[in-house]
This record gives sequence, C-alpha cells and structure tokens, in this order.
Amino acid sequence: MVIMTSAEAAKELRRLNDLHYALINRENKSSVFTAAIQEKVDDARPEYDFQATQEELEMLEGKIRKIKHAINRFNLTQEVPGFGMTIDQMLVYIPQLTERKRKLGVMRGRLPKERIDAYNRASNIVEYEYSNYDIQEAEAAFARAADELAKAQNALDVINSTVTFEVDI
Repeated sequence: MVIMTSAEAAKELRRLNDLHYALINRENKSSVFTAAIQEKVDDARPEYDFQATQEELEMLEGKIRKIKHAINRFNLTQEVPGFGMTIDQMLVYIPQLTERKRKLGVMRGRLPKERIDAYNRASNIVEYEYSNYDIQEAEAAFARAADELAKAQNALDVINSTVTFEVDI
C-alpha cells in the first residue's frame, strides 16, 4: 500500500505508461526479425524473451489499473471545499465554465450595432446586426465566470497536491 496525492499518482501513471509503451516498442522490434540467406539465423536473432516480456507487460498493466482505480475512487468521493461537488463533478464543471467564459468573451466583445460584411454576400443591401442583450451584463457575467473558473482550478490544484489516498500497488 502506497500513500500519494493525485498529482503524484498522475506522475506515476505517466511513468508506468511510458515504460509500457517502451516495452511494447522493444517487443515489436525484437519479436520478429529478418535474416539474409547467407547469414546464420542465430547471429541475426535479437535478444527477446517472450515469457519475461509478457510478465513485465502484465505487471505494468496491473499497476496502471490499480492507480487509475484509486484515482477514480478518490475523484468520486473527495469533495472540493467551497463548491459542494466531488472532484469528478469538478472535472465536468471546469470545462463547462471554460466554455461559458469563451462564449461570454465573444458576447462582451460585440458592439451594440455592427455592420455585416457585404464582401462575402451577393446582395448590395447594407445590413446591421444588433446585440439583443446588455453588453455590460455580458462583461459582468464574463468576469464572474472567469473568477469562478480560477477558483475552481485553484481548489482542484490544492487538493491534487495536498490530499493523499491509498494505492494498492
């Protein structure tokens, strides 16, 4: 049993996935080989131990599963202070806030009345688009969304770097 934070678990997961990927690549390069007719086959044969490679892959995959499971369990149960949500809910909420902030950023940047570009249109009629909302309200909503997003990200960062959980590896 190992005690770690989410940040530590994520780093360990990346390390194990890198090892797994490297081992798969080595296996792909050494499990099959080509030899010329005039060569001794054993001289061209790369070093490869099928059984040892499979055991190492299974061991790495087992550790990866256990760490992912521990992270998922932690994310489902750990509440984020000040938000009344668990981490898994925050992982949905943050992209929602990001999209809201993006949309409100576009809305706050509009003018109350904007001329539509006639160069891309077949008509010579001058048209205008009118904002059907108060741009100041969009500016205020953008600021609230940006603040909420920053608070949510900071709260999640604090938990990920300070709160520990057990991983059975």
